[in-house]
Amino acid sequence: MPPIEDHPQRYATVNELHARPFPSLTVPCTAVLLAIKQPGNAAGRDRALDRIHLLDLLAREGSPQPAPEATHFFGTLGRASMKWESHTEFVTYTAFSPGVSARPFDPAEVDVFPEDWLAQAPGKRLTSAVIRVEQMPEDEHEMVRQAEAWFVPESLAMAWVVDRTAVVAGDFRIDAAGQIRFAVFVRPGTSGRRVGRIVQRLCEIETYRAVSMLGLLQARSLTSSLNALDPKLSGLVLGLDHAEPSPEAALHDLLGISAELESLAVKYTFRFAGTAAYEAILTQRIQALREERIEGKQTFAEFMMRRYDPAMRTVRATERRLGAMAERAQRAAELLRTRVDVERSARSQQLLKSMDRRSDLQLRLQRTVEGLSVVAISYYAVSLLAYAAYPLGKLAGLSKEMLTALLVLPVILGVWLMVRRIRDHLHDDD
Repeated sequence: MPPIEDHPQRYATVNELHARPFPSLTVPCTAVLLAIKQPGNAAGRDRALDRIHLLDLLAREGSPQPAPEATHFFGTLGRASMKWESHTEFVTYTAFSPGVSARPFDPAEVDVFPEDWLAQAPGKRLTSAVIRVEQMPEDEHEMVRQAEAWFVPESLAMAWVVDRTAVVAGDFRIDAAGQIRFAVFVRPGTSGRRVGRIVQRLCEIETYRAVSMLGLLQARSLTSSLNALDPKLSGLVLGLDHAEPSPEAALHDLLGISAELESLAVKYTFRFAGTAAYEAILTQRIQALREERIEGKQTFAEFMMRRYDPAMRTVRATERRLGAMAERAQRAAELLRTRVDVERSARSQQLLKSMDRRSDLQLRLQRTVEGLSVVAISYYAVSLLAYAAYPLGKLAGLSKEMLTALLVLPVILGVWLMVRRIRDHLHDDD
């Protein structure tokens, strides 16, 4: 093949497929999960602070450092191995330690992360979990009894997974030490890679469960705001056919509601979109476990169906309600604008009719004034001409009254023609 230049991102896109390998775990072992998230604007956080926090932890044990722009890292942390990942909204630390404590889920197991280091975290704990991995007892009933003793029975989810090579159990409750607990009972002969995949999927199930449930809390907050806006919007829509309030006032109020709805959409859309994405990942991770029921216990999928799915349906319903209210407000605003335009057009027509009537009155008044002007001017003109022509009339044997009478018609005609010519001249100038 002739030489050809590679796309600048060719290797990056291929390496991304292999960037997060599953750990290979030896049974028995303990996994400790920690997810850290900033309470607000987590997607726009300063990721350099996450890296500084990671480097501080590694420096305590003299462990190698990740590449400057790395978003994932697998290294050592004392006698434990550690996996670090930077996600869109949070970072996760997962430490894998050989062996298990004599006391199941001993709080000392989380000491792999120093307390002073935890206190300096650039965020808050989203979730943390301890996963106890041990060999499967020969007696299945004994394994179930152990799980029932470790977890709250009414919340216990337990199932065979991955072609019956292991049993996973957990109750998704926070214990007195602040940890979520899981147990994995591994059938002898199961490879370390398969054990690592099971443990990694449990970590991801818990992490994405925690972050997606934030959407439910946001949905509840949004519901309160929508409950306050809904009656106002409904009242404005129902009042479209009434004279009160005026369309301009109603439109002003409606635009205020629309602006508030748009503000709520900007505030909550990212969280709802993230919740939908996290829900899809969690569902996929549970499906990847390929669960089978054990002794009538609910599986993880059934637990999520009863406890988790209703929360996600609430989030989706609230998101749809927000969109529907925004559409209602937009349609109502369009109707009000149309009503305002129609009423303004009607008022404009009335104004034009009024202007036409005033113009007609002005024209009549003008004609009346013109007629009076002709009379007044003619009167004075006849008087002046009579005085001027009196000597001639006296020679002609005409009396003053007769001379005045003879002058009236010609003078009125002349004055009328003069006024008309002036008016026509003014109209021509306009």
